[in-house]
Amino acid sequence: MMLEGGGFLRTTNAALTSEPAARRKVEGYFRAVRAAFPEEPRVGTIVITHLLPDRPYFLDALAGLSDLRAVLPKPRSYDPFTRESVSTRYRCDDLDRMRFSDSTVLLEYIESRAAGMDLALLDVGGYFAPALNDLCRLFSGRILGVVEDTENGYQKYLAIEKIPCPVFSVARSPLKLPEDYLVGQSVVFSIESLLRSHGGILHGGETCVIGYGKVGRSVANTLRAKSVRTTVLETDPVRAVEALSHGFAVSSTKEQALARADIVVCATGRRALVGDDFTRLRRGAYLASVTSSDDELDFRAVQRSYRQQQLGPHVTRLSTDRHHFYLLNDGNAVNFIHGAAVGSFIYLIQGEILAAAALLASRRGVEPGLQQVGPQPREIIARSWLHSFNGE
Repeated sequence: MMLEGGGFLRTTNAALTSEPAARRKVEGYFRAVRAAFPEEPRVGTIVITHLLPDRPYFLDALAGLSDLRAVLPKPRSYDPFTRESVSTRYRCDDLDRMRFSDSTVLLEYIESRAAGMDLALLDVGGYFAPALNDLCRLFSGRILGVVEDTENGYQKYLAIEKIPCPVFSVARSPLKLPEDYLVGQSVVFSIESLLRSHGGILHGGETCVIGYGKVGRSVANTLRAKSVRTTVLETDPVRAVEALSHGFAVSSTKEQALARADIVVCATGRRALVGDDFTRLRRGAYLASVTSSDDELDFRAVQRSYRQQQLGPHVTRLSTDRHHFYLLNDGNAVNFIHGAAVGSFIYLIQGEILAAAALLASRRGVEPGLQQVGPQPREIIARSWLHSFNGE
């Protein structure tokens, strides 16, 4: 649940327009990716997405190979000007995880947008996972499958006992590695910017990174490159060993890690902090997340016992009579404050999402269960990207 104060991205309208030459590069890249896959009968698509200024190019490309029935912007990671612009071309609806976890509500929504169609669902965070079995069984059309963008969403589909349709995950694709690396850098940039706006700096204290996955690893390495003392907390023993081999201190317990850290960065996607964990934060610590607060933090106990004071647009002081800490961006992905920009590298994984959607549309040889786009389409996407953005 979102804390008071709002965490929506606010940017200027200038972000929606780019230099003509840059725009031609992006449009040319998506044309090349679309041309690499056979024309198939047009199917319907419903898309959950971070509706940021780079996304209209992707949506236009998707609309070129499918009947784009609805766009559902993630509520804490959209740019209002981008939404306004996209709404003039495509239907934009509000997204609510609690409502969509009810299969009856979700089925009614899907029917209202795509009744009787062959339909592919594009997801960011496993929103369709709780109701997927009912959707596949009861929808008046046919659910061809799902394309999931994130690791935490992948875990939600993995938890389904018997997945009823193909679910393509791009979360572990090699093409996502550049994005994950740059997201980690953008997270540190935004944390440092907020600390400075609040009269603080990164240096001089200790930072704890919870989770040593791809983004957590990048956050930890970026902090170290800035000469910030960094400890990793990782419950997976294999990743903990990896963090040690990379030269990081690895805390043995959550209590110890939280008690020592002046800044805590949560990068697990699976409820890094719950219940009494917040009371174990060092007094005056700053808390940041790399993803949605719904996925990373369980604030129910905090909302019952802590007072909230908004200190700035993205800094909230949470306090009791004996304890306080500072929450950045309401616990949502802190890098979205500054646009979450990773440059043209974002188009690599968007190209793979288009490839996965094309595979679902083909309906050939795609079995139910977790799937990945193969090496050949990824190579095509990478070559197209290099041609468009690296002059090769």
